[in-house]
Amino acid sequence: MHSTHRSLPQLLTEARRWFEEGLLTAMEATGATPVSPTQAQLFAVLDEDGTTVSELARRMGVTRQTAHQAVHGLVGAGLLVQSPDPDSARRRLIRRTPEGEHAHRRATAVLDRLEEDLAERIGRDTVDALRAALEAPWGEPPTPRRPGHPVRPAQKTPETE
Repeated sequence: MHSTHRSLPQLLTEARRWFEEGLLTAMEATGATPVSPTQAQLFAVLDEDGTTVSELARRMGVTRQTAHQAVHGLVGAGLLVQSPDPDSARRRLIRRTPEGEHAHRRATAVLDRLEEDLAERIGRDTVDALRAALEAPWGEPPTPRRPGHPVRPAQKTPETE
């Protein structure tokens, strides 16, 4: 029999795609410059004062090359600009252009509307609980156990018998 159980990471990925598709469709409908999901994600993790490509890659969980390609496309579209980092001659900061800032504000408004649509579909309490669970500190991921070293039940001692 085929199992329909999906893992939590799969469900979170599907939820992210739901928001991405809604965002990209809405932005295209307003005539905004089309962007890829990776480029949209880059916008979401970009600091107001600028961010290095290496830091963007780390925040997005992608390679530096992938982040650089996304930046390059957004610079070419006039949504981002690269400028020298005043704290380091070797680094460059990625910042939004005025057009990019306008697109970011529109995208934020679309995401707010999508969240409200979701609340109408599954309930405000459910959305609030989901947000609270995702905002709670999870700590560091657990360290995997070494293969071949199962957890043994507690040993019986004279005191526990």
